[in-house]
Formats: sequence, structure tokens, C-alpha cells
Amino acid sequence: MTSAVGSRMPFLRRVAMHVAVVCAATVVLSGCNGIADLPLPGGKANGGHVFRVTAEFADVLDLVPQSSVKVNEVTVGSVEKITLTGWTAKVTMRLPDGTQLPDNATAELKQTSLLGEKYIELAPPTGVAPVGKLSDGDDIPISRTNRNPEVEEVLSAMSLLLNGGGVAQLKVIETELNAATQGNEKSIKDLLSQLNTFVGGLDAQKGEIIRAIDNLDQLAAKLAAQKDTIAASLQQLPKGLSILADQRKQLTEMLQSLSRLGAVGTKVIKASRADLEANLKDLGPILTNLNKAGDALPQSLQLLLTYPFPDSAVGAIKGDYTNLRITADLNLDNLTKLLPQPGSTPTLPTLPTLPGASSLPTVPGASSLTTLLGGGTP
Repeated sequence: MTSAVGSRMPFLRRVAMHVAVVCAATVVLSGCNGIADLPLPGGKANGGHVFRVTAEFADVLDLVPQSSVKVNEVTVGSVEKITLTGWTAKVTMRLPDGTQLPDNATAELKQTSLLGEKYIELAPPTGVAPVGKLSDGDDIPISRTNRNPEVEEVLSAMSLLLNGGGVAQLKVIETELNAATQGNEKSIKDLLSQLNTFVGGLDAQKGEIIRAIDNLDQLAAKLAAQKDTIAASLQQLPKGLSILADQRKQLTEMLQSLSRLGAVGTKVIKASRADLEANLKDLGPILTNLNKAGDALPQSLQLLLTYPFPDSAVGAIKGDYTNLRITADLNLDNLTKLLPQPGSTPTLPTLPTLPGASSLPTVPGASSLTTLLGGGTP
């Protein structure tokens, strides 16, 4: 009896221990929302001083919470949760306070190995200078996130290439290229040389090309600003064309008359060419002598217009009048002698002598004023 009871005691203790373990597991699991809330082995930033940032991805594939967040392939944090906003997945990450990243950092979804787990790699931006510091509440937009292609995507693309792609045409392409280039090596080299020269010329004139494109853009902007005026002009253009079409007969007659006028003018010019040339030749000596006269001609014209008072007579004027004494011979016999006789050359009367002037001015090339006027001896 005693031995039977003793043999049952170890069995009862084992049952009690199993029951205790099940109860403890039930208590632990009852405080969790799911298996995803359990910390993974080796997880980071699960407690202590941490800050949270978010990143927007177009596709997170099979990324799950508690996945690793790495910087330079070193695990520094973990994924806290993944939510869906429209067509964008927003991933919330926990990072320790000591994480040094710029405010314009990038996030990329990667895989540890070919069949390994997914993780997020944070890194400074490439091609631009780092700005600021990544801090709590910052968001990495979808423009700075990316993901690596999946193995399934690579195999699918390879299958498409091998089965229904262009691999079968590679032999045909190679054959046609060989047929096209065989025996034409010199021409191909010359073509490549000319192409190189052409590309070099374009590169040398890229400033002018850019300036032309900018001017074209400005012209397009001006045309766009005046599109209402252009539209109104185009609407009025058919009316103008209709008027021209109605007056086509008059326009044709005008052009024909203009053609006839041109023909007549050409004939007149050709017919009078000799006379015109002769007149121009005869005019040459006259212009030459006038040029030689110089200042004497304007002075003579001044005397002719103010005869018998030269410019020197201005000094004799007192106020607004001048004194002049004239002796007039009204004897008919004397006047008759002044008239020209038949068969004789008329003569000019003797020029009076002005006070203070010993003689009248003369013109170069003429002995006296009488000679200039075409008369005889005074």
C-alpha cells in the first residue's frame, strides 16, 4: 500500500507542473494582442530612451512588425507597426536616441538573404548634402523610399524572357548584324567618325541650343498670353480672304496695268537715255564753276536782291529810316537817247556811286556787275 502511494506521487507532481506552465502561458498570452507583439530574439530598441519615425512605402511585401531596422548593415531598431493610408503603407519604426541620421535620410526594404527575412535599411541620401538630424515624429516620404526586387519577380521576368521573350530572336539579330557589317567596316568607321563630329558640334553649341529653346519658350508664353487676339484674327481672316477673292479681277487688272506702266517707263528711259546723259554732261561744267565761285556767289546774290544798297549800307541807317538823295533827269531828249536804237546794242545806265563806297563788289570771273548782268559798257 505504501509503495503504491509512493509511486503515484512523482506522476502527480509532473501533472501539477504541466498545469502550472499552461496557466502561466495563458496569463502571458492574455496580455498580448497577437504573436506579432512578442519580442523577437536579438531585437533592438524595445525599451529605454527611443524615438519613433515613420516611412511611406508603395509596397512593403511581407514585412511584419518586430522586423529589424538597420544602419550600415547593423541592427539599431525595429518595426513597431504597419498601417495602410490609401494606397501607401506607413511603417512606424523605433530607434534608439543615439542613432545619427540626417533629416533627409532614405529608407529601403531589403532581404537578409535569398530566402531570408525582410528588414529596413536607413541611410544618408546619395547625390545631395545631408540636412538636419532625424528626430522623433519625422516622416520619410515615399519619394525617398525604395525596395529591392523579389526573387519571384526575378524568376518571373527570366521565365518571360526565356519562354515568350526575345531570346529566340537573338540568333536572327546576330545573323542580320553580321550580314550588315561584313565588308562595310570602312563605311561604319566613317559613319562613327562623322557621328562623333556631329555630337561634338552639338555639345559645343549646347549653350546656343539652350538659349534657342529658352527663346522658343518665351515666344510660346507670349503667344499663349495673346491667344485671344490670335483667335480673333483667325476668325476675321476668312472674311479678308473672301474680300480678296471678290476683288480678284480688280487686283489682276491693277497688276496688269502696273506691268504695262513698267514696260512704257522702261521704253521712255531707254529712249531719253542719250539726252539725259548729254544734259548731265553739260550740267557738269556749270556745277564746277559754281563750286569755284565759292563765297562770292552768295555775296553777289545779296547785292542783286538789295540793289542798289549793299550790306555795308546798313551802317548808314539811323533808327528805322535812311536818307537818300536822288537826281532824276526827266528831259525827254535825254530819255530818248537811253532807248535802244534800231541795229544797236542796248547799254545800261551808269551805276550811281554810294557815299562811303569807292566801288561795288565784283564777282570772280566777271570784270564788273554789268558784265555779270549781260549788259554793255556802263
